[in-house]
Amino acid sequence: MSEAKPEGREFGEGPRPRRAIVRAEGARLWDDAGRSFVDLGATHGAGSLGAAHPAIAAAVAEQARTLLYLGSGYRSPVRDAFLEALLSRLPDRFSRVFLSNSGAEAVEAGIKIARSATGRPGIVAAMRGFHGRTLGALSATWRRELREPFEPLVPGVTHIPFNDVSALEAAVGSGTALVLLEPVQGEGGVHVATPEFLRAARSAADRAGALLAFDEVQTGIARTGRMFAFEHFGVVPDLLLLAKSLAGGVPIGATVTTSDVEGRFRGSHHSTFGGNPLACAAGLAALDVVEREGLVARAERLGAAGRRALAGLPAERVREVRGLGALLGVELREKVSPYLAALEERRYLALPAGATVLRLLPPLVISDAEWAGGLAAISEVVGRGAG
Repeated sequence: MSEAKPEGREFGEGPRPRRAIVRAEGARLWDDAGRSFVDLGATHGAGSLGAAHPAIAAAVAEQARTLLYLGSGYRSPVRDAFLEALLSRLPDRFSRVFLSNSGAEAVEAGIKIARSATGRPGIVAAMRGFHGRTLGALSATWRRELREPFEPLVPGVTHIPFNDVSALEAAVGSGTALVLLEPVQGEGGVHVATPEFLRAARSAADRAGALLAFDEVQTGIARTGRMFAFEHFGVVPDLLLLAKSLAGGVPIGATVTTSDVEGRFRGSHHSTFGGNPLACAAGLAALDVVEREGLVARAERLGAAGRRALAGLPAERVREVRGLGALLGVELREKVSPYLAALEERRYLALPAGATVLRLLPPLVISDAEWAGGLAAISEVVGRGAG
């Protein structure tokens, strides 16, 4: 008799998740036992409109009845409409978009574009930065434990301290193809760039003939109280990398650039499913929801309320509260995991950003009462301590 197969699970998943989530409405998630939880970050920033926004669901359903997939060799009216809607919300210099399926793919495309357009190999990225787990994106990512099992990675990457202007200027030179930065480091602990640092990055890239890319996979599409985080700083990149909430939770990635960069690109890049009609229909609906529901301004209000509520957390347990708009980080003086577990017991789901930072990425459709309840729960569990 043959032995029974072991229980199947996703490759690389790690320990089995404790809880199965089966449905959503607004900022609430329900598990398979019927218990509801408020999402304070469980959707990793992809759920800015909640995990089941009716407008996204309707757009996907209608498109699925019409045309699920179309190869890139043919024009698609919904793709054209989505690209027009996205570019209309960006500075005029942006006129070209490569569509893919994820943030890591958007980064990979950006690396290839920069190397081809400049004829150089070098990438300057920041310590604590996170850009994805595919090989090129991982090479630009800082965390050693993510990188080491897959080394040797793509060569030519230099990591400099975030917000260190002198180190940045020293690192960018004649061999640099790309300066790749996050305006706010999400996975890296919710560290906000200084205006001086991003201005220096723009100047250094220009002097060296390199391209400047902003990874806004987590900060783009209203998250920081602007449609795009770079608008806070008055610095416009050559490449803008988007994903996560761009299509309301439907997988999508976008590498946005200029006609000048495209004109210097040699070679080819392609994605079978990138720019598929389903994702473009969801993206078109998501951009409409963001505008129609005033979610850019709402993110600013949510962030301001969060910073006010968290300002009184006890200094003996909290080093700092920081962030931009509705992307907030609470840096603790001890491990964050017990606090996340305590919040889950109170039916609130949040995220870590490293070992000691509690990260908040609430859906921008969260109600004032749900947000206030989550902030009160954080104040309670941090006030009590992990012991």
